[in-house]
Amino acid sequence: MNKKIIFVAAIVLANTGMTWAAQQDKKNDGKETTVAAARNSAAPAADSKTAPTPATMDPAYLIGPEDVLDISVWKEPDVSRVVPVRPDGRISLPLINDVQAAGLSPQQLAGTVTERLRKYLNEPQVTVIVTAINSQRVFVVGEVLRAGAFPMLPGMGDTIVVP
Repeated sequence: MNKKIIFVAAIVLANTGMTWAAQQDKKNDGKETTVAAARNSAAPAADSKTAPTPATMDPAYLIGPEDVLDISVWKEPDVSRVVPVRPDGRISLPLINDVQAAGLSPQQLAGTVTERLRKYLNEPQVTVIVTAINSQRVFVVGEVLRAGAFPMLPGMGDTIVVP
């Protein structure tokens, strides 16, 4: 019972804060925008299906299954590509085939890809950018308006209440 009251109070407070922010934003420019836009568009709106962008990503982020990666090899457009991380945690790239990506940071994966490409290219320079974070999700269940899986957005870990 006590946990249920805390959960309802947290939802009411969060909703009140979002409503206030939207009203303040409407006063500022005459147009209603989302709370996310008021935060310099650094994070997508909580109701969107868009995953966090690299600008909002923790530098210690570890790649997970279903994330989308932009692998760029400087001056080698045939090797560069956008790839999803498969459920087994691997990605496929030309020349080097399958590479384990899940569990590595983007910098670690860039190092691994660089080492494997050295067999085929002279001094490859690899950049890995996470373009979509789909591996971290929160599941909303119970008596709610919209149940389902939602992307874990930056800062959500501080506000989620589990009764």
